[in-house]
Amino acid sequence: MKNLKIVWATCLLFITVMVAAQNEKDKKIMADAEKAKATLIEKDAGIEKFFENSSGYAIFPNVGKGGLIIGGASGNGVVYENGGAVGMTSLKKVNIGLQAGGQAVIEVIFFETDAALAKFKEGNYEFSAQVSAVVADEGKSKNVDYDDGVLVFALPKAGFMADISVGGQKFEYDAFK
Repeated sequence: MKNLKIVWATCLLFITVMVAAQNEKDKKIMADAEKAKATLIEKDAGIEKFFENSSGYAIFPNVGKGGLIIGGASGNGVVYENGGAVGMTSLKKVNIGLQAGGQAVIEVIFFETDAALAKFKEGNYEFSAQVSAVVADEGKSKNVDYDDGVLVFALPKAGFMADISVGGQKFEYDAFK
């Protein structure tokens, strides 16, 4: 009986530590996402209208990309609905083609409608190879529009990557409890 109590106490302690650790990781990603949003607006003030008028958006403050013929990318982010954070998200990308190098980027996905956002929040969301990101730069946001309710902006942070490839991005979503 005493051993059972020790096992339960240990399990409870382990779960508490894991939840706190995950929350700290999420808090860091959320703080980084807010900084990334400010950086995007500073780089191109026209992007602010998308933050204000979209049904929601997902910000990935640090997406790492790399490849040599076969490439990939991954990152963690925050999903916002009506301006408030509603959950965490992650992205994975695999592609093949003429590519070489490595790069870190800020990526934000805007959802024009509640339906587009709801589809993303269902989990296991994927972009086809045809979806491309608008490189956030001074004035670029003035001439862009949504494609099937989705618009992607990317801002290179560091590195260089030459890339002519085909692939897709897969996203997962975890709502706050």
